[in-house]
Amino acid sequence: MDPEDPPVRDLAAGDTTAGGSAVGDPTAGVCCSMDQDPLPFLQALKVSWSTRDPQQLREEAWRGFAALDDPLARLLDMLEGSQGWKKKGSSLQAWVVCELRCWLQTQPCPGPAQSSRLKQLQARAIEVLVESPSRLVEPLVSIFQLQDTDKSPLLAHVHHLHHEGKFKEAIVLGTRLKLQPELEFEKMSTPLLLQAKMNLVENYVVGFPDLQRRLLALMDSWCQPGFDIRNVVRQYPKVTSVRLEMLRPKVLRRHVLRLRKQYHVDLTLCPNAITMQRLGALQYLCYKRFVEKSLSQEIWADHVQDLVMQSSYLQKQLLKMVSSRSNLATTAQCALDLSLPEEQLPDAVAAELRRLRLQGRTSKADSRLEEPQKNVQEDYYQMPIARENIHLLASWEDLTRHEATLLQPGQVVGIDVEWRPSFIAGDRCKASLLQVAKEGCVFLLDVSALLQPPEGQGAQAFSRLVAQLFSDPTITKLGYGTVGDLQSLITACPALASLEEQTQGSVDLLPVHKQIQVADMPAPSVHGARGPQGLSLLVQQVLGKPLDKTQTFSNWDRRPLCEGQLVYAATDAYCLLEVHRALCGEPARFPQLGNLGRSWRPRHSARPEPWEPTLQEASVQARQVLTATKEGTAPGVPARAFRVVCDSMLQELARSLRCLGVDAVVLGKSEDHHRATEMARQEGRIILTSGMPNHKLQAQVGAGRCLSVNCALRAQQQAKDVLRHFNVRVTHADIFSRCQACNGDQCLKVSKDLMEQLVQLNSRREGPGSTGDEATQSKDERESGPAPETEPGRYTCDSPCQWLQAKDLQASTPPTLGNGTRLQLEGVTASVLRRPRLQHFYCCTRCGKVFWEGSHGDRITMHFHEGLEGVPQPFRVKQSQRPF
Repeated sequence: MDPEDPPVRDLAAGDTTAGGSAVGDPTAGVCCSMDQDPLPFLQALKVSWSTRDPQQLREEAWRGFAALDDPLARLLDMLEGSQGWKKKGSSLQAWVVCELRCWLQTQPCPGPAQSSRLKQLQARAIEVLVESPSRLVEPLVSIFQLQDTDKSPLLAHVHHLHHEGKFKEAIVLGTRLKLQPELEFEKMSTPLLLQAKMNLVENYVVGFPDLQRRLLALMDSWCQPGFDIRNVVRQYPKVTSVRLEMLRPKVLRRHVLRLRKQYHVDLTLCPNAITMQRLGALQYLCYKRFVEKSLSQEIWADHVQDLVMQSSYLQKQLLKMVSSRSNLATTAQCALDLSLPEEQLPDAVAAELRRLRLQGRTSKADSRLEEPQKNVQEDYYQMPIARENIHLLASWEDLTRHEATLLQPGQVVGIDVEWRPSFIAGDRCKASLLQVAKEGCVFLLDVSALLQPPEGQGAQAFSRLVAQLFSDPTITKLGYGTVGDLQSLITACPALASLEEQTQGSVDLLPVHKQIQVADMPAPSVHGARGPQGLSLLVQQVLGKPLDKTQTFSNWDRRPLCEGQLVYAATDAYCLLEVHRALCGEPARFPQLGNLGRSWRPRHSARPEPWEPTLQEASVQARQVLTATKEGTAPGVPARAFRVVCDSMLQELARSLRCLGVDAVVLGKSEDHHRATEMARQEGRIILTSGMPNHKLQAQVGAGRCLSVNCALRAQQQAKDVLRHFNVRVTHADIFSRCQACNGDQCLKVSKDLMEQLVQLNSRREGPGSTGDEATQSKDERESGPAPETEPGRYTCDSPCQWLQAKDLQASTPPTLGNGTRLQLEGVTASVLRRPRLQHFYCCTRCGKVFWEGSHGDRITMHFHEGLEGVPQPFRVKQSQRPF
């Protein structure tokens, strides 16, 4: 019994003073006078409460409720006469409240007299409710039907809780009492949003469409460029535990876009989130165009126009991005291609644009960047068929003419699907072209044309032919990432909704590719570009040459398709036939594959099955851990062979892993978990996730290839956990073997004299200033301390990278490497150049970032010294920084 509770008579001993009940009476200890004790059966309940017998406790309580003349009044008597139920934790009184609610739900509806009595008790109930813990609010509201009473006292209590800084209690009470229409939305929701308690706010607006729209508008206003959330925090001084890291524009944008989809509201309600999402896509496209140089001007401009539209903000940001990565002429050419208003252009760009127009050179402002480096056909896989054997089918008559050939039983066909790439998270890929290759010819089915109109002859003929093709078990259908292709077909043609379940005889070469030992078949780059990936990598490993993927990002919805797109699409499908033939015809060349048929089983489920290699397959995985389920159980993996893809919330973790030589890719702002699974499958990467749906990722790539990272830890501790989980071996040579900024693994050594010349040249340069990269550098990167190469006890950098010569630079400012990468010299200050023992620098050939030897390497070595291999113990604390 709680110390504050009134004494309870021991009726079990036969006391009959409370109403004269006999001990042997079935209701003894229950049917007693209420004048002396609110709940006479409470003593009997305490006995059962102490034994924790739930069945006996409930039976006695329900018998007691039935014997009371007014259970609701007696409940109030009990609560008003005790204090224990107000405390945290369980108590008998709180349990009685919840149990009475359950018992009342089994009783008949109250009559008029009982309803009148209930109204008399509601005033007392509100006073009790004011002192109740949150767990009793809902039961008391239900028992006394407080949602139907005068709401003025309840509103006053909610305002009191809010004034006292009990924001959670206030919004929970307002939600359960349905007080939302009478409460100020921003006042109630903002403190909870600042504390990152999104679930409470989302519950608060359930069933109130107007509040849902106001929630979206409020959160979207915080996504506005330049908005400072700290101004909002200052308006609520009583808010504690503000989660500023959860209020970053990127995080808020994700919530806004998720809620917009959940609430089915128009895009106009969240313009800032949409704008920032498009800005992230523009940054990605500029990287592909000006850094990787993998996009042509036409393809790049087509995607950029769709993203920028008429937004003056995006137009200005695009100009900044272009000018920071290219010269003035290229910036002017981009402004012309995108039809940007001349009055919004910087004076220098506008003048250059007018000059180009006068000279008639607008089509070739920068020949080096106008198109990616021309591909040499001999360096890429070529189909062994003539151009006239590529057939474009765009009408139902075309389908009817070739139907017998496409559905010929017993044949082997290669199948691929093309769709317009989307850079906006949440967009569903819709098939634009279906390629079917058979020996000697390729058929390109124009999905966009055939499905217009949706109920026309072409749409019916297309859906019928595709359903027959995929359901015929005698036709072997080769694909690469078949599940994604099928889903894009279903999105484009709803009549094919059951296509995945009906598919038979499908052979997905993606799992087969994952079994090939990459270590024995390296994938070099072509013309200095990034090495082949996905299907292109498989073709190179099996057939000797990669695919030409320059049309990957082209607009597959535009009609007519250009000649390059037609050849590209046909090649993607036909190469599957030759890969299949090589794998089947040369088993000695690919012994690690074993029984290929086991991996080529058709899928009968709409849910992708995780690939699980056999023990033999697992033993020959190409420098990658794919099946580790317990820490330390996987074979040791060299750091430089370990490849991961991190979601955008784990950028610092990626930088820490790159410091240790791990190939760590970070998803872009506009990329979601679908892109992570695609990279994991195509590139053999491990997925590291913080907020992504981990269970869904595991279902798609396998539990051993996805790890949920604890975001409460610092990045370096997260890196330790990842290395330990996958048993990654890090040696001294791995440290700073990759660029922390861009993940590049190639560098050039720059002498101090040449660096001084480059810095002076850069300081005299006119035009656009710094790209702003230095503002995002960590202190360790900006302030690398002196690291004398001859200091005893320290490791010195002896990198095999080549020296940068003046002839390797382009004759332009700012200083630019021969591959077009601009050197980032803003961080090389005069004080750095004056360091007497600093003799040379290193620059990344991919992003142009400049590094030098300093104390950062010492700190990294000291932090990870327990996991370092091959370094004598006395030297593990001191080490000079390697190239990266």
